[in-house]
Amino acid sequence: MYLSLFLSALLAATILPAQSEAVLAYHLSTLPEAWGALVAVATIGNVLGAVVNWGLGRSVTLYRDRRWFPVNPQKLNSAEGHYRKFGRFSLLLSWVPVIGDPITVVAGVLREPLWSFLLLVTIAKSSRYIAIAMVVSKVV
Repeated sequence: MYLSLFLSALLAATILPAQSEAVLAYHLSTLPEAWGALVAVATIGNVLGAVVNWGLGRSVTLYRDRRWFPVNPQKLNSAEGHYRKFGRFSLLLSWVPVIGDPITVVAGVLREPLWSFLLLVTIAKSSRYIAIAMVVSKVV
């Protein structure tokens, strides 16, 4: 149970398509008394997935001038500009679908220190899972 939740949360935070919220909700409905442990496992998995993105961002700059690089320079520069404009606190939006994963990659590209990355991403992602757990607990 915990392993499936951890893996779904980890994958959901990477560029791979996955949904951890539904897995968390299911496990909460079958074992509501373990909500703290379930939220912790989902948060740890999701934060580690974001760290994978951050690491990819840090290493991607080595290849940004290659022809096969998947993001054109204009889009990468635009993403970097948005991150610089809003700063590290944009990582508080790392839980948001579609934009959250690219924010974590750009944080790596721009060399956001790991300590501040972990702090802000953990706040964002744990808050989302706590909110989901509260809603599911009221329904179940």
